[in-house]
Amino acid sequence: MGSSVFYLVLSVILVVILAACLAILARQFMRLSDQNLILRENLENLGRLNDKLRMDRHDYLNHLQIVYGLMELEEYDEMNSYLRKVYKELLKTGKAIRTSKPALNALLAAKNAEAEERGVEFIIEVKSDLKDLAIEDWELCKVLSNLIDNAMKALEDTERLDRKIEINITETPDRYIFEVENNGPAIPRDMLANIFKKGFSTKKEEGHGMGLSIVSEVLETNKGKICVSSDENETVFTVEFEKGA
Repeated sequence: MGSSVFYLVLSVILVVILAACLAILARQFMRLSDQNLILRENLENLGRLNDKLRMDRHDYLNHLQIVYGLMELEEYDEMNSYLRKVYKELLKTGKAIRTSKPALNALLAAKNAEAEERGVEFIIEVKSDLKDLAIEDWELCKVLSNLIDNAMKALEDTERLDRKIEINITETPDRYIFEVENNGPAIPRDMLANIFKKGFSTKKEEGHGMGLSIVSEVLETNKGKICVSSDENETVFTVEFEKGA
């Protein structure tokens, strides 16, 4: 009788240990699958950015020929107008490649192109190269991608013509700061406390409500923090990472 109980208890313990191991393996598999997906997206974004830089290089040689031709014809007003358009296009790519994180640079360039297709002004201000930022590039891209996608969705609910998203990347002596701002509708005050909960969404359609909870989970793992402010003029998500954390 005693040995039967012993083997039963031993079997139960082994089953519990096996179940725990399977749960850990499943969690690790999901994490690796998620990481692989983000890395693939980053590689695709890097490829698109590289293609754009090559195309821009080819185009700018043509632009120089046109500018030279206009100068030779003494069409100075037309030349100035043409140069302003070229310079504006140059700024779009230039501002997106100012950090030391190639994956982030490619993400910003990709989101810039997406915003342009949607008729949304996309402003990028980078005042830090993020050289010593500790978070893995793929996780940083996951955070910013979800915040920018959230801003894009918010702008779907406004009829204003000056729709815009602004990305500000800065640093202070003790932290790195990322701001994602949009001028869509305000988030109701009674919802602000719940927006980072899994499944919560201000939209009724199925499929919303995961992005901000993913951001929250990544930041918790990487000792980052996030806050949000929202009114009728703008909604700003601010992410911070302490240096040396």
